Amino acid sequence: MSAKVYTSASPARLLLVDDHPMLRRGIAELLSLESDVIVVGQANNGQEALDFLANNPVDLVILDHKMPLLTGIETLREIKARNIDVVTLLFTISDSGEDVQEALKLGVDGYLLKDMEPELIITDIRKVLRGELAISPNLASILAQTLRAPSIEDIAGNLTTRELQVIQMIAEGLSNKLIANKLDIAESTVKVHVKHILNKTGLRTRVEAAVWTVNHLAK
Repeated sequence: MSAKVYTSASPARLLLVDDHPMLRRGIAELLSLESDVIVVGQANNGQEALDFLANNPVDLVILDHKMPLLTGIETLREIKARNIDVVTLLFTISDSGEDVQEALKLGVDGYLLKDMEPELIITDIRKVLRGELAISPNLASILAQTLRAPSIEDIAGNLTTRELQVIQMIAEGLSNKLIANKLDIAESTVKVHVKHILNKTGLRTRVEAAVWTVNHLAK
């Protein structure tokens, strides 16, 4: 499933969800310097986040994982179950392969670790809003170990030349729209290619496909 792409000319509306007020305040102050994003709400936990989303339009939810009442992953699961049309980004200290794998299965749009540089947070927020992937680089080896993917030969042998082009571009973090522009094909055709890639390879999301490609085909 591809990420939602934010296309409005107005600032993207963000909801910050973390049980540490100081961290929320720090991110909010960091983002207040940017003209293309605006923090419209803050929540202490997942339940407060869901209550806010039920009554307020939001473009991106930035979720901590280890929180009371509902963890970030449990909150993500509820967001997906309720079909809330919002971009989701986990921002956490957890580099657990199990947590990363579960978040990817649920269709998270980005998974970042809290030890990253502040300016990179802004860069990755913009990436997920454009429909691109945002994964902390040091999670690549963990993801490679947790993904139950078929062999290189199975994947490369089953994909057409066009599908191999598409999966390489997914690995570069390109959205469906950007892939379509580069290949001079319709965006709907790209979506069909992505669906075929996932069906043929047994990979469950475009994030898994990207990580697998970076760790195998891109070498």
